[in-house]
Amino acid sequence: MLEMTDTIPRNSGAKQILDTLKVEKERGITVKAQTVTLRYTSCSSPPGKTPSATGELRKGQYQNFLLNLIDTPGHVDFSSEVIRSQAACQGALLLIDSTQGIQAQTLSVYHSAKARGLTIIPILNKIDLPASDVHRVSGQLATTFGIEPSNILHISAKSGAGVEQVLEAIVQRIPPPLANPDAPLKALLFDSYYDRFRGVVSLLSVQDGILKKGDKISSCFTKKKYEVLDLGVMHPKETPTGSLRAGQVGYVACNMKDPTDANIGDTFHHAGISVQPLLSFQPNKAMVYAGVFPFDSSDFTRLEESIKRLTLTDRSVSIQRESSTALGQGYRLGFSGTLHMDVFRQRLEDEHDASVIITAPTVPYKVLYRDGSDRTISNPTEFPDYGDPKVAEIQEPYVKANIIAPHEYMGAMIQLCAERRGESFTDLQYLDASGDHDAARVLLECRLPLGEIVTDFFDQLKGRSSGFASFDYEEHGYQASPMGKMNFLLNQRPVDALAIIVHQSASETVGRKWALKLKEVLPKQNFEIPIQATYRGKVVARETISAMRKDVTAGLYGGHFERKLKHLNKQKEGKAKLKRIGKVDLPQEAFFSLLGSTGKK
Repeated sequence: MLEMTDTIPRNSGAKQILDTLKVEKERGITVKAQTVTLRYTSCSSPPGKTPSATGELRKGQYQNFLLNLIDTPGHVDFSSEVIRSQAACQGALLLIDSTQGIQAQTLSVYHSAKARGLTIIPILNKIDLPASDVHRVSGQLATTFGIEPSNILHISAKSGAGVEQVLEAIVQRIPPPLANPDAPLKALLFDSYYDRFRGVVSLLSVQDGILKKGDKISSCFTKKKYEVLDLGVMHPKETPTGSLRAGQVGYVACNMKDPTDANIGDTFHHAGISVQPLLSFQPNKAMVYAGVFPFDSSDFTRLEESIKRLTLTDRSVSIQRESSTALGQGYRLGFSGTLHMDVFRQRLEDEHDASVIITAPTVPYKVLYRDGSDRTISNPTEFPDYGDPKVAEIQEPYVKANIIAPHEYMGAMIQLCAERRGESFTDLQYLDASGDHDAARVLLECRLPLGEIVTDFFDQLKGRSSGFASFDYEEHGYQASPMGKMNFLLNQRPVDALAIIVHQSASETVGRKWALKLKEVLPKQNFEIPIQATYRGKVVARETISAMRKDVTAGLYGGHFERKLKHLNKQKEGKAKLKRIGKVDLPQEAFFSLLGSTGKK
């Protein structure tokens, strides 16, 4: 599409034009929504609008259209990017791989776009591959979403076959924005990023009015005023235009210095002209929490600035400062999922050259007290101790999971969910309308505890299905569960950074696993170090690191054996004294090795 609209040179061979981040190029996934403006000439007319109302130019029988395209991620962990983008759009292109068929995330993206009233254009891609099965995937769309096969476009993005039909379908099917250039300015802020020379650069969708360079604008949320220093469209890089008209999407640099002033969903208007704020949207709740600490405690200030600038481009991350006796000052961050957490860590390292330690991921638990109040806890150190008389009940979050896999792997998928305390298994839904159940793809719905899918669930899912299964989930409330805090003691002293929240049924397994890992990474001392995992007041696992022993009798030659015994007893007494008063500190290198080794298991 970029080549056909001359946005980039034809036959340039450029790949991943809109995937600009290093992590996107390395992993081959999209993690950040990217905006680009296309200029397209067509002989079709948009539905419901005359050319003069949408700002198009007429050249004989042809019309020039300005199309605003936002490329969004597909993974469930980056659904906030999709929601933000949908708020600035009138339609959506539902792109489906014709060799794979409907994936689990396709369901959530489709229903989200449908709920916002967007016009959806279904497209089957990769039709040029030998494994492509257009008839089967079209049947899946008809069975699952009720889409008529005649409305589905067939394309190959690699060869360009059928892409011209997509541009024509956008013009013919998707209505232009209901914008009025003569009305007072209303612009929706749906994304932003930081430029060290210009400060915060905002991406705005102009709903009404005209925004020009030099205008004074004001925020409905912060009430602060700014002067527009530069504005334009993404084509695909920043291209200054001097003005943005109603219906356009572009960037605005207005000397905004504080990243916290760029609030996603905010409405901007001309200073002195009050307007009704645009209908905003609620950001996604954080599903996974983890502590982020600098590898060197002296780098905390630098890490703090890096996190603030990075969260400017990723507003789905929640931030809260915390301190640890083992790791020093750091932050507790909330993410949409474990992939989101891993990508954020990699972006810290790639874009800000930060060396960080990330603690084991946890999920938010709800503690109900006997006085009727409740509290949501994401930090294990704040979790109430077992037997606390004030606590009435502890609830853990559940999710509604959608798993799509071939029929032959469905038994392994049900077994995996059962091992992770899955429940409420619904009837299996066959997505293919052919009737051949052996070759069909099946949709499995069930409820799963969120804490069971934040570790290695996705790896197990892919492994047991030979890579064919896809997984998606959404929040589904809380449920009472026998959860408890597991502490790890080094020489009878607890280490707060190692505390985790575990279900009662998995306490012994998790305790043994972590105790063995601690034994591997902790250095030896001059005294014996007991490693204990305690759960609900009981020791569920123990390992012992033997003491370093010096041969104190090596210099003794001859004499009575009591002479050697005297030296050995003296050494024994010294080690016993060290064990009583000795303090074992968990080195940051050992902590980093511990999290790395447990994450790979």
